[in-house]
Amino acid sequence: MESLNFKTATELSEMLSRKTVSAREIMQAQLDRIAEIDGEVGAFISVDPRDALAQADASDARRAAGTPLSALDGIPVAIKDNIAVANQPLSCASKILEKFVSPYDATVIANLKKCGAVVFGRTNMDEFAMGSSTENSALKKTSNPWNKDCVPGGSSGGSAAAVAAGMCPLALGSDTGGSIRQPASFCGIVGMKPTYGAVSRYGVTAFASSLEQVGPMARTAADAALLLDAIASPDMHDSTALPGAREPAFPRIDDFSKNSGKKLRLGIPKEYLAGTLPADIQNAVRAAAAWYEAHGCEICEISIPSLELAIPAYYIIATAEASSNLARFDGIRYTRRSKEATDAINIFSKSRGEGFGEEVKRRILLGSYVLSAGYYDAYYLRAQKVRTLIRDDFGKAFENVDFVMMPTTPETAFPRGGKTEDPLTMYLGDVCTVPANLAGLPAISFPCGFSAENMPIGLQLIGRQLADAELFSAARAFELAHDFSSRVPAGI
Repeated sequence: MESLNFKTATELSEMLSRKTVSAREIMQAQLDRIAEIDGEVGAFISVDPRDALAQADASDARRAAGTPLSALDGIPVAIKDNIAVANQPLSCASKILEKFVSPYDATVIANLKKCGAVVFGRTNMDEFAMGSSTENSALKKTSNPWNKDCVPGGSSGGSAAAVAAGMCPLALGSDTGGSIRQPASFCGIVGMKPTYGAVSRYGVTAFASSLEQVGPMARTAADAALLLDAIASPDMHDSTALPGAREPAFPRIDDFSKNSGKKLRLGIPKEYLAGTLPADIQNAVRAAAAWYEAHGCEICEISIPSLELAIPAYYIIATAEASSNLARFDGIRYTRRSKEATDAINIFSKSRGEGFGEEVKRRILLGSYVLSAGYYDAYYLRAQKVRTLIRDDFGKAFENVDFVMMPTTPETAFPRGGKTEDPLTMYLGDVCTVPANLAGLPAISFPCGFSAENMPIGLQLIGRQLADAELFSAARAFELAHDFSSRVPAGI
């Protein structure tokens, strides 16, 4: 049988419908691939083959009875390790939760199970989603399938590497400041941060609640749209989830192609095409802009002056919320408890000291500082005002353009260990992605080229709130006209 590992989810779904393959065969192919190469890549923290194959068998039984639940019935979906799956580990790649098993499903997982998807595996990540390289995982290191000496990006690096290396057709990640889009760019796949509130956060371990969203990671925009439609829903358990039904993205995946992009205006912020960007990235973005222009779009240069404030505002707000959210991991209830603790204070301090890694401690300390008396107004309150300014500047931009176009990252995947001693340099790598999180806007990253070193380059489109379907359609038209999304890493 032809290899199933680099088939798209939509191709696999069609094969299942035609009964040319079974869900068990698809799942077994993923498990075989994981056994073959994950020792090199390190994308998965854990996999339960028996449970995965049992889900696949149940899908095959439904199809045999003529009652498939959806187009995703029988399609494997790997899960980032900060999303709760009942009776599966939920470690957030941290020692403090290393032995914790979730007693319930996150809403996104419940939605996937209703669709019949095979929910399997726990993908590696930066501890508590704090990082941009997946080097902050306390449990293992993950390599970029395109160059094993480079990072896959983060914090959803395990999910990105798993999709890029053909170990799963679909994966879920979470995006707080670019943690889906940046690793998608580094690994040459599609990653989408939905409109804030489009996807429930219930059952997702909180890092920065006002910023983060669960989103799809896939080989193509069509696959990502199919996955987003499955997970997005209102949720009574999450007060930030948007009420009412949202417009599905997958049925509109060909809208751009049908309309040839006419009447769409794409704005490129002049702040992001300055001379500081590598030539490979500038050239790839300009080539993509030229393609859109040739297909009916109008390309214009815009300015969003507040973007230069996005990084400092983001790291104040994100660390403040992290300090608050991670207070629950205290060694008393369900987390690791230090064996050296002798009293209540020891339990708290020693358990957290032993259980949290250096980056998590750094962000908790920063967050506690900016929230403390005497500094709240000077830092946290001012950062929230800057956030409002960024949101307003995007609103003004969208009065004149339909999408904002920019690179996903200011660089391609960097060598492992290259930035671990310089956290500030690592933080600055999020300069292109954090604005969408601060403004609550949907944003998609998809491959638009390769560097001279044959490393993927990602293009990012940002849209108005709830313009998720339009973003998928624009990305889909580009990927159909180019072969970037169909390329696979050599030697893996």
